[in-house]
Amino acid sequence: MAEAQDKKVRVLIVDDDAFLASIYATKLELEQFEVLRARDGEEGLEMAQREVPDLVLLDVLMPKLDGFEVLKRIKADERLKDIPVIMLTNLGQKEDIEQALNEGATDYLIKAHFVPAEAVEKIKKVLSLS
Repeated sequence: MAEAQDKKVRVLIVDDDAFLASIYATKLELEQFEVLRARDGEEGLEMAQREVPDLVLLDVLMPKLDGFEVLKRIKADERLKDIPVIMLTNLGQKEDIEQALNEGATDYLIKAHFVPAEAVEKIKKVLSLS
């Protein structure tokens, strides 16, 4: 029983911006999350299928597969469809936000409008850990 309580929450960060991904990862690790990282949509989808994380932070604009396509494939996968996905975007366009939410994203963050600590709080809220 203690083992289950000690199990770290696993967050997969899928973002081609290595600097930003490392900032998220550092903050999450300080908050006792286990962090998995992928540099593009293809790698992110493969990692999600292999590791089955508790939550995915998913950038919209990435090489190989964009975030919308990764989101669609996650939501179409029986094993992954219930994993909360928070979209990360530089784009504050209403259409992109609506598209992400309509395709199954749990929430979104506009990169220029938040700091990593706020991202952690949003993750905790989505996972009901706060």
